[in-house]
Amino acid sequence: MEAKSLVQIISEDEFLQIVQEPSELFFKVSALLCKKIKSGKEVSRKFYSSLIQETEYLESVLDEHGARENKTWSFFAEYIACIRNLTISAFYIKHILDRYPYYNLGESDDKVLVFNESANKALDFLNGSIIGLRAEVVATGQLNGLVISPESILMNEFSDIESNKRLPRTILEDEVKEENERVLDLCQKYRKVAKMINEIGFERSDNLEAFRHVIPSKLDEKLVRMFKELVHSVQSEFDTYVKNTRMEQAHPSLKNLRGYISMPLHLLEVVLWLCHFYERHEDNIRHGECKQQISKIVQKEALLGQIFNFGLHFSKYYLQEGDELVKEILKEFVETVRAEVPIPQPLGFHARPSTYISLIARHYEGDLYMIIDDEKFSAKSVMSLLQAGGLLADKGYQKVTLEGSRQAINDAKLLAQNNYCEEGEFPRQLSYLRPDQG
Repeated sequence: MEAKSLVQIISEDEFLQIVQEPSELFFKVSALLCKKIKSGKEVSRKFYSSLIQETEYLESVLDEHGARENKTWSFFAEYIACIRNLTISAFYIKHILDRYPYYNLGESDDKVLVFNESANKALDFLNGSIIGLRAEVVATGQLNGLVISPESILMNEFSDIESNKRLPRTILEDEVKEENERVLDLCQKYRKVAKMINEIGFERSDNLEAFRHVIPSKLDEKLVRMFKELVHSVQSEFDTYVKNTRMEQAHPSLKNLRGYISMPLHLLEVVLWLCHFYERHEDNIRHGECKQQISKIVQKEALLGQIFNFGLHFSKYYLQEGDELVKEILKEFVETVRAEVPIPQPLGFHARPSTYISLIARHYEGDLYMIIDDEKFSAKSVMSLLQAGGLLADKGYQKVTLEGSRQAINDAKLLAQNNYCEEGEFPRQLSYLRPDQG
């Protein structure tokens, strides 16, 4: 006997009855959003959050019943997904605007004005796009037989102004073991992320056409998600080992650093969702009548402009500004030590070991020196190390003293213990020295 299928095919009339109720609150919430935007009133984070919740619920019902694979309901489902994506982006921008004054970034009034203007323009673009997409949802829904009430929910169901309320702080600062090491490790991770994102390029441009071929060939949702997760990891480490500690109270620059983590994190969230939207719904990538209609509502050049000229630009900007702050923090926490290490066998400090020592010197903040008698050679310069290597050979020394940060010295000692990795095998801690990591 053949097993009965777990999937039951229902008629479009039956589905209409199923989707009617889940769609009602979406239409009411989105109607109020459109009303508020058109009247010039501010849309709160709570409001965006409620619309996200309703679109997610409605989208789950549509996906559960295969609406995207049905000609009658595919457009409706696609428009709902678009509204969800753009509303999430709008939520993060609104969150940034609300929190921006409290991040203690120490920016000039001019820079504050520039960012606020850019963020509000991005929000206006998203709000306008959501209004346009909702109109398509209404038209498509009515065509399919949905009964759409013209009434929105009551205005007072959502507060226009959100106040940040919190309990009084009654717990004293925590103590964290090895706090200096934690800060140094955190700073190195921040610098690494800032460098990675800066190296992808893509400067601001008024020629929006130039961005058309960047997504997804050079920048895509997967890459942005990786960047976002790296920044989020730094934030988690900060909150675990630095936030509300005596160390944070003693070093005001650490408090400021939290803002330079949060800003790029939330901006990358915006970039992530806009890239997701572009890859999934723009007709340049996925063709079809619905995609063409979406491209008319959400103008693709303007969308690309928000991705690159707003989200990505300011993500990079605040990471680079944060990197400058991190350099100052490192000066407060770097501990200078000395250590004696053997010279490489059998050839001494020739090009390869000198290059590895130089890479260690440049990997960490502060200076690293090779000291021969009373003469110092900068380890950041391969030529300087080669010169030192010649002097060591002339004097017949088998050991040499290094001076620098504890982190750099520890890596140099590990390198020396492995005979400067002459065979090309690197301990895990020194994997950044591998030629394929450059």
